[in-house]
Amino acid sequence: MSETKKLHKVFWVWEFEKEERWLNEMAQEGWALKQASLCTYVFEKTEPGEYIIRVETLDNSSDFEHFMEELGAESVGRCFRWGYFRRSAEQGPFDMFSDMDSRIAHLNKIGKDVKLLCLANLVIGICNTFNGASFSWMNLLCATLLAYGLGRIRGKQDTLEEERWLHE
Repeated sequence: MSETKKLHKVFWVWEFEKEERWLNEMAQEGWALKQASLCTYVFEKTEPGEYIIRVETLDNSSDFEHFMEELGAESVGRCFRWGYFRRSAEQGPFDMFSDMDSRIAHLNKIGKDVKLLCLANLVIGICNTFNGASFSWMNLLCATLLAYGLGRIRGKQDTLEEERWLHE
């Protein structure tokens, strides 16, 4: 039986790069992601650096997951719209984004989801405030946090767009 360990860790949606970096650091230490779900990661003991881990937003179709399988990547988890994939490092580099435009499109997808959640929490919080609900502050706090996340995502987009402009 292979050795496994389960860790619980929280990453905000706009920290996907930080999450992916942490998952790859674990893989470099010989703990490859085996399963992922909400704030829960199960790792299995492997040779250090055996796998490269990637995290990507998914839509409701299975097309992207099939595409990843064709590239030799294995789906090891899904949490809401996030997919977790691992591929043997022996197969070479494993990049999800081939160019600046695909990186910007990825951030746009994330931004749309965060914006929708932010607006929903804002509207619900305002409605609950006018209706006298004592918990309306929760929605307003969530909207504030999500607005902060939108700013972080927008900052990443601006940086990429500036880089693209400089390289043209």
